[in-house]
Amino acid sequence: MTELPVFAELGFSDDEWGLLVGLPQAVLTAASAAESDGGRRTRAENAAGLEAIAAGREESSPLVRAVAQEVVSRVGDPETGEELPVIEPEDPKAMIGDVLDRARTAAILLARRVDEGEAGAYKHWLVGIAEQVVTAAPTGGMLGIGGDIVSDSERRFRDELSHVLND
Repeated sequence: MTELPVFAELGFSDDEWGLLVGLPQAVLTAASAAESDGGRRTRAENAAGLEAIAAGREESSPLVRAVAQEVVSRVGDPETGEELPVIEPEDPKAMIGDVLDRARTAAILLARRVDEGEAGAYKHWLVGIAEQVVTAAPTGGMLGIGGDIVSDSERRFRDELSHVLND
């Protein structure tokens, strides 16, 4: 008997699975790009985001666990010291808009394919990733002292993400 891929066992096509697996890292990148912070802060945001993604492997939701495992297998495990490369999009606003559109598409997909609990767990996890990223490094201040924990643009991205996922 041939073993089905995880995404097929969960009822998703290859393209649908690609959307669900690609979204956590896209959320991380968009949350980081919401405020231009400089290299050190962006690395701290990436590390916090990757840890939040990896923590999904411990969630009670089978969907979140499977997606998190897939993402970590593709981009690296923070527990082994792996780091994501810093991605600075040329057009952060367009990239953020694309991520929000993909999140909306994922929310519609989940509403059609999984129960409310699984959909809610995945959406909550994505917003949690954004929250970890935007709170990882204060914006502004001098030499890491002072500044805002979450800037207006970071807060706006996190809130818009939550809205499109739960609308």
